[in-house]
Amino acid sequence: MSMPFYVAPEQQMKDKADYARKGIARGRSAVVLQYDGGILMVADNMSRTLHKISELYDRIGFAAVGRYPEFENLRLMGVRFADVRGYQYDRRDVSGRQLANIYAQTLGTVFSESLKPWEVEILVAEVGESAADDEIYRINFDGTIVDEQGFVAVGGSSEHVSNQLKDRFAADAPLATALNTATRALAHENGDERELEAGNLEVAVLERAREHRKFRRVHGRRLRTLLEEGRAGTGRAATDEPEADGGDEE
Repeated sequence: MSMPFYVAPEQQMKDKADYARKGIARGRSAVVLQYDGGILMVADNMSRTLHKISELYDRIGFAAVGRYPEFENLRLMGVRFADVRGYQYDRRDVSGRQLANIYAQTLGTVFSESLKPWEVEILVAEVGESAADDEIYRINFDGTIVDEQGFVAVGGSSEHVSNQLKDRFAADAPLATALNTATRALAHENGDERELEAGNLEVAVLERAREHRKFRRVHGRRLRTLLEEGRAGTGRAATDEPEADGGDEE
């Protein structure tokens, strides 16, 4: 009778973590950062239908990297939780902290109890009444949750991206300048600079001054204008152009 193969629990956890990190590193990064009007979310994503950035609730946004089916399941779970809690209690009772904790619990359970961990990193951002009230949470594949300040990058070569953000970030920058900061950081993702055009980017904002639903996608002519202004160093806010889909999704 053969003896079952034994693997120490510490080695199992290490193998799972290495597996998840390798899977996440195959994809491109995403960044979330504050600007003078709220929170900006930017992802290197050429797809027009498979979103890395989405709305969770009135003032809460979601960004993710890794395996799309896995983080899409997490997004849907968060939307359902927020809708039910907002209906049972009050819309103001739904917070980014609650959603981040639920995601952390779910990912932690999967990581510890399943043979295969989920290859995802996610960000939950909530825009507040003032910049001091903004909240940004990073949740890792193993359920670790980190309360970030000002800016954060996930996925791909996030260390390179974070270093670029650290050198250029300003919490009170106008939207065009903040977008330029984010795109330049993403352009250095693998240590080599490349040019990122509007077609390579998925961009959304949580606008502090916007009524009710704060989430808004930025694309089309408005995105191109912001990119041009940021590169020119003008920092002027782009004039809102009417979009065919109204700019709001999810």
